[in-house]
Amino acid sequence: MPLDILKQITGELSLQPFQVANTIALFNEGATVPFIARYRKERTGNLNEDQIRDIERKHKYYIELEERKAAILGSIKEQKKLTPDLEKKLTDCLSKTELEDLYLPYKPKRATRATKAKDAGLEPLARWLVSLEDGATDPLIKAAEFISVEKGYDTPEKTIAGACDILAEELSENLDIRRKYLGV
Repeated sequence: MPLDILKQITGELSLQPFQVANTIALFNEGATVPFIARYRKERTGNLNEDQIRDIERKHKYYIELEERKAAILGSIKEQKKLTPDLEKKLTDCLSKTELEDLYLPYKPKRATRATKAKDAGLEPLARWLVSLEDGATDPLIKAAEFISVEKGYDTPEKTIAGACDILAEELSENLDIRRKYLGV
């Protein structure tokens, strides 16, 4: 369900719905902040210039947010990766930063070291490294199973480095980790 921008602005700025609706209507008619503040006090319920600017700023922000949500939802649908849970998170989002963070794992990327490693079939090695326990098989012995000379992973060290690239990219795209360690 799309964001009710009028209701959101009304709640955030502690204003009456008619004040916000009339101010937005005046902006849509081409009125400026000084004009509205001086000559349309009766329509805005005597809002001052700062309140009118706040309405204008928030309205623009939420319009841009809704447009970006639509683009992101379309992109993820096109990739056939949209789940009901992800769709709810995206539609309920009220922050551009959080929206972009949610989109990050689905955002089409340029070829990275991690994508090169995935193309070489190193994801199983990455999963194995994550589950590695002390005293388990030597990682270099396991990595030797994934050597692919034609893909550029011709030594066990290079295959481990490729698997680590995959893990590093996944960690950098994880929203919970970004929030916890980067304060995003």
